[in-house]
Amino acid sequence: MALVAAGGAAPCPVAALHRAGGGGGEGKGGERRKRKRREGWGKGKREGNGKGEKGGKGREKEGKEKERGKEEEKEGRGREGNGKGGREGRKEEEKEGGKGKGGREGDEVGRRLPPPQPFPSPPLPSRPFPFPPRPAPPAGSGRLRLRGGGPGGVPAGGPGIMKVKVVSVLEDNYMYLVIEERTRDAVAVDAAVPKRLLEIVRREEVVLRAVLTTHHHWDHARGNEELARLCPGLRVYGADERIGALTHKVAPNEELTFGAIHVRCLFTPCHTSGHMCYFMWEDGSPDAPALFSGDTLFVGGCGKFFEGTAEQMYTNLTQVLGALPKETKVFCGHECTVRNLKFALKVEPENEAVKKKLAWAKQRDDDDLPTVPSTLQEEFLYNPFLRVTEEAVQKFTGKTEPVEVLRALRTEKDNFKKPKERPHPQAVLAFDWGLFSPFLEKK
Repeated sequence: MALVAAGGAAPCPVAALHRAGGGGGEGKGGERRKRKRREGWGKGKREGNGKGEKGGKGREKEGKEKERGKEEEKEGRGREGNGKGGREGRKEEEKEGGKGKGGREGDEVGRRLPPPQPFPSPPLPSRPFPFPPRPAPPAGSGRLRLRGGGPGGVPAGGPGIMKVKVVSVLEDNYMYLVIEERTRDAVAVDAAVPKRLLEIVRREEVVLRAVLTTHHHWDHARGNEELARLCPGLRVYGADERIGALTHKVAPNEELTFGAIHVRCLFTPCHTSGHMCYFMWEDGSPDAPALFSGDTLFVGGCGKFFEGTAEQMYTNLTQVLGALPKETKVFCGHECTVRNLKFALKVEPENEAVKKKLAWAKQRDDDDLPTVPSTLQEEFLYNPFLRVTEEAVQKFTGKTEPVEVLRALRTEKDNFKKPKERPHPQAVLAFDWGLFSPFLEKK
């Protein structure tokens, strides 16, 4: 696949991927966990059988499970899932650079599947589509789809052009691998854990051409340098000079092309001053486009205003992202849907859409399944940060001016049922690697 916007890029050879051993979270701690996993250690771990089942109290109590784990290791399959949710154990994620909340990997997410929420979505007023009209596709160009790996089966339709793999990493992060099926080239979004990403690239037998980074925070960009080292010629796109291994700084509304896939760069400063979202579509496709929203828009929430203002976030949510087609699939940067919807229910206790979506999200959380993607249309039904003109939301904040409502909502959310304090993932890794040992030794 040629990068039309910026010229061709040298491939990341499959042989190099087989040799790739590093990439965030490796070292003595990773070897210890690998050995423990081989020996069948672990208690109360959820096993990823792709059917929403919980894996008992550890494989050491089930000989068959232990043997199956050894066979999977030998065959290099790991625990990538079977295309029906693909959950993985926390210890596998720790080995690759972080905990991972049950290893939520929704193998491939279907655009043509029914919406993930269990309630009907009433039509919204049409919003202008700020991009050029889509011409009819050329003969033999195929169809754009995100093939479903979760409940609902395989979508109808002929050979597809694009699929998105949802990969859970660290404590609650998502990174994504977008595959152009016709050419078998791939683009990663927010490559936080390189070893995990390269294993999927190798298994899918694709060539990694580029990385799109939404912002510079370590849990979204820390894998860039390792990937650039292992894949000579890899292009790293982003809008902030603080992004590691950045090769191409993109501008607001700049368009990139990867084969049949178009990417529009949507500048959304606030969470960070250089935050960029990525909107992907294929010309002539009847299927919904995809939005990779990083830490600007979440399912049921929005990002913190670390380096920006309420005015900026209001513009991001209403004029930049809110103007996209209402059927756009939203792939966000974190799994925090249940917590977001609990806050949304506090804001609008009578909102039936919030109640039903929260019940659905809790079930997905119990089964270690991802709650992404949602759609933009759904977000306007239950996301309070997109409902700042609703009477109930204004009553909750005591404000009426939309920006002030948004500002008050963010303040309330920041103080809403903060989770128990837990060690920072980087500190956990440092303890694992023994970096603090000299300071802890008794004199």
